[in-house]
Amino acid sequence: MKKELSAIDAKYEAQKIAFGPMYFQAVVALRDLGILQFINNNRKGVSIETIIEKSDVSEYGVTLLLEAAEVLGVVEIENEIVKISKVGFFLLKDEMTRVNINFMNDVCYLGAKSMTESIKNGQPEGLKTLGDWPTIYEGLSVLPEPAKTSWFEFDHYYSDNAFPEALKIVFRNHPKLIFDVGGNTGKWSFACCNYNPDVRIKILDLPVQLKVAKANAAEKGLTDRIDFHEINLLDQEQKIPEGADVIWMSQFLDCFSKEQIIQILENAYQAASENTTLYILEPFFDNQNFPAAHHSLVATSLYFTIMANGNSKMYRIEVMKDLARKAGFEIVETYPLIGDSYHTILECKKRV
Repeated sequence: MKKELSAIDAKYEAQKIAFGPMYFQAVVALRDLGILQFINNNRKGVSIETIIEKSDVSEYGVTLLLEAAEVLGVVEIENEIVKISKVGFFLLKDEMTRVNINFMNDVCYLGAKSMTESIKNGQPEGLKTLGDWPTIYEGLSVLPEPAKTSWFEFDHYYSDNAFPEALKIVFRNHPKLIFDVGGNTGKWSFACCNYNPDVRIKILDLPVQLKVAKANAAEKGLTDRIDFHEINLLDQEQKIPEGADVIWMSQFLDCFSKEQIIQILENAYQAASENTTLYILEPFFDNQNFPAAHHSLVATSLYFTIMANGNSKMYRIEVMKDLARKAGFEIVETYPLIGDSYHTILECKKRV
């Protein structure tokens, strides 16, 4: 049971929210100017005077940022000696934290001001800060830097860690043809080809995404094993072809609304035979072992709102199961939090 906050503590928590954007940018500046790394290099402590001397930043700038960092618990200051805290260490060295900060700063920060309008209109109103597309997916291959790098690092971080265990699950029944739906840059398809020398893959995605996947496949010498199928799954006239042993959707369905997910899964249903297995891999925010993951995934839903498409989110596990059932599938197995990742795999079969 949570302890009830006092009025004083509650007011303090409210100020953290009120000034959150300023403190966030202070930490980014502290990192990008090399000050936080310099403090970390002097683990026993370093004087403020030395930091000013070595950082090539004015006394005013260093003092300002250190005061903010102390409030946030990023550094500890005693008698003008500064030491990095555990929080500061994670800001510097933890991969999840690095990826999240860059994604928020480079992709989402400017667009976040459009949250209210995005909610009201059901459109990603913040996306205009990056480019002129109806959704971010049409623009992924041409995003301006550093947004492009930060977007793909974020996307791959929250999917690639699941691949080693996911491959074992998917290949238990020795599939010969896998459809990689929403295959993006092709990383899952390439992992499948490396895992099994006989499997064939068909990547299904928007033309702009397939252009990138084709180039990557050519670079890896895999075009003889990977085919490409252009499809817009929001167009009900465009059908997923038949013939797959496995239909794989990796962190794909969270890019759509509930109604769209049912439409996409119904499309998969018409393409599936009784022998086809549908695998849905998702980081369900209510199925996490650690609060950092839960916190990050709920925040990712806000990204979908303001920057991606205005109507998608990270889902609860039972919501996704219900959507799959409504589309005609039954959940035959649930693999929770596979490997060292944040992901669950739902194994589904066509209900006949």
